[in-house]
Amino acid sequence: MLRVEARTRLGELKLDVALAVAPGECLALAGPSGAGKTSVLRVVAGLLRPEHGVVRCGGETWLDTAGGRDLAPDLRRCGYLFQEHALFPHLSAWRNVAYPLRELPRAERRSRALDLLARFGMERLADAHPATLSGGERQRVALARALARRPEVLLLDEPLSALDTRTRGSATRELAAVLREAGVPALLVTHDFQEAALLGDRVGVIDSGRIVQEGRPGDLAAAPRSAFVADFTGAIVLTGEAGAGPDGLTLVKLDGGGSVTSTDAAEGPVAASVFPWEISVELPGDDPAHGSAQNRVEAEVVSVTQVGNRVRLGLAAGQPLVAEVTLASTRRLALDRGVRVAATWKAAATRLVAL
Repeated sequence: MLRVEARTRLGELKLDVALAVAPGECLALAGPSGAGKTSVLRVVAGLLRPEHGVVRCGGETWLDTAGGRDLAPDLRRCGYLFQEHALFPHLSAWRNVAYPLRELPRAERRSRALDLLARFGMERLADAHPATLSGGERQRVALARALARRPEVLLLDEPLSALDTRTRGSATRELAAVLREAGVPALLVTHDFQEAALLGDRVGVIDSGRIVQEGRPGDLAAAPRSAFVADFTGAIVLTGEAGAGPDGLTLVKLDGGGSVTSTDAAEGPVAASVFPWEISVELPGDDPAHGSAQNRVEAEVVSVTQVGNRVRLGLAAGQPLVAEVTLASTRRLALDRGVRVAATWKAAATRLVAL
């Protein structure tokens, strides 16, 4: 079990976090730039000493500021995957992997490095230098190096950010498999909630140095505790004033005009969130396709972006909206920039949090 507590001031940021990660579990810390994500990794690795902090791994204490203990970074068995992979450009792939094993005889270092590269299908490139490798290949070398010392903790800093879109899908699957097989606590940081949801058993959303909500990815998306968490998980966030509505629903009068209903109970200033894939689009003259509990907001299409067989529509209303619809619907309705539409969704799809 990895346990971390850290309180310290970093310029304008006040870091104040406490977390625990079980063996074989991956906790993904997700948040915007400057939220303090990487600082948490640095505290665990011994690269940043907080004003007040404790780091315990298994039965060993790596840091206890109150007790005056601060184990040096090279004595903490951490496998650290840096954001830009941080490979030594003058060393071959196998020598990069073998670098943390300097206490072993050279032949043993090489043998272990080659075994790890083979695990990632990289043995044929063992003598290649980082500059000749693709982004995905460099990531595999960096992962092999992170595992070289049989770490007790894996630390991963934006592990997919340096990869191109084409490489990211396969790299995500490989990384998820490594995290499952490693069997040690893994702490991953990312600015992308979708990446956190794919790789993390749990996700902690971090903002301004604090973990504001933690749980399984699906639970965070279904029940965000704040407008920030709702927005970060990919929902559209609309602000307004909530009060009693028809049929036992809550009516939210939106800032900028219009209103929506929700099955959530609320009163006063709220943020109403809905995911783009919950929103359907109709032409204004069409008969409503759904029942009386349906939300209906008039809007104008301002952007049309195809993503695979889906189309993401940017909509200008009293507050901006985004809808994800099928390519067939886009063609059937002749949707393009400037077309007037009605965005519709169910009251049950609308989550409310107090402001």
